[in-house]
Amino acid sequence: MGIDFAPSIRSRLGIEWEIACVDRRSGELAPAAPDLLAKLGTADTFPHVTNELLTNTVEIVSAPHHRARDAVADLTRLAEQVSTIAEPMGVDLISAGTHPFSQWFQQGVTPNKPRYDTLIDRTRWWGRQMMIWGVHVHVAVEDRRKVLPIIDGLLTYLPHFQALSASSPFWAGENTGYASNRALMFQQLPTAGLPPQFTEWSQYERMVADLMHTGVIEELNELRWDIRPSPRWGTIEARTFDGISTVQEIGAIAALTQCLIEHFSRELDAGREVPTLQPWFVRENKWRAARYGMEAIIIQNAAGDERLVTEDLGELLPFLLPIAESLGCAAELSDLHMIVTGGASYQRQLRVAAAHGGSLKAVVSSLVRELRDGRPG
Repeated sequence: MGIDFAPSIRSRLGIEWEIACVDRRSGELAPAAPDLLAKLGTADTFPHVTNELLTNTVEIVSAPHHRARDAVADLTRLAEQVSTIAEPMGVDLISAGTHPFSQWFQQGVTPNKPRYDTLIDRTRWWGRQMMIWGVHVHVAVEDRRKVLPIIDGLLTYLPHFQALSASSPFWAGENTGYASNRALMFQQLPTAGLPPQFTEWSQYERMVADLMHTGVIEELNELRWDIRPSPRWGTIEARTFDGISTVQEIGAIAALTQCLIEHFSRELDAGREVPTLQPWFVRENKWRAARYGMEAIIIQNAAGDERLVTEDLGELLPFLLPIAESLGCAAELSDLHMIVTGGASYQRQLRVAAAHGGSLKAVVSSLVRELRDGRPG
């Protein structure tokens, strides 16, 4: 089967931000999304707010923009609108990879959505466990021939994405010992996890044809890979990220994604190959970043050289700065230093819990403040 890749304007980006609703008094997840969306009204054009798998979740989607700051401005404005409606309902908003203490079996699935019904019917217990949230960053690629090489190159930086955005140290009231428990939860779904490393678009087409023929998927968007082609939009979609707690951090991580894709695109334009890692190194890096977060020692290259992820970021960011300046996101890229020095969300959550005698309700309160203020506490 043939899969067309929509025309798109190089390096434009769009962001999808999943936000959880919590009860203001208890801090528990609240099934408020249907009422919020009914009061907000729906729209088919970008930017907009929509539902997600669970009734405790709204997803805020930016319009496509050339600059990360403009996409973040969309998210900020829409989050403020949702918050204004949620306020008199006694509902607060948070974004993290997991909720610190709510239970998965108490959450409702959004009704009258056949694709959600199919997902739950097929995956059962693991599907119902998906009490998780993430951020997806789309970056446009103007030539389909570049898509798979760029995705393979991005897999080298998947642990950087994972560590910077890690925000799910707790699960159902327990400290898991992982920076991103979400990463390992989500990959239990049969079509989630790391993407195959293809060299030709025709290989991707044949795989999709096989999966459709055997009934594994019915639509392309059922391939829920950590990084995937998004042919409908003409983009590469990076889905590695945990729910990101603040718009400032979203801007920083979106800028990093945009700069890396533009860097790889320029390398291909110059006739150079994009460096890749063996699949077993990619898998090990994902686990290390999910487990250790900003303290992960990652595999850097095909030779197996290793380095602390924060040290690697220390060299990567200055290297990407000229690209960031050309894309108008230098300020956002520099905000990554804030995460490296001040701590990723999972580190801040652990600090709050320790400072409040282990109280996970205090962690929820800190996440509410961070989303409201737009920057890490």
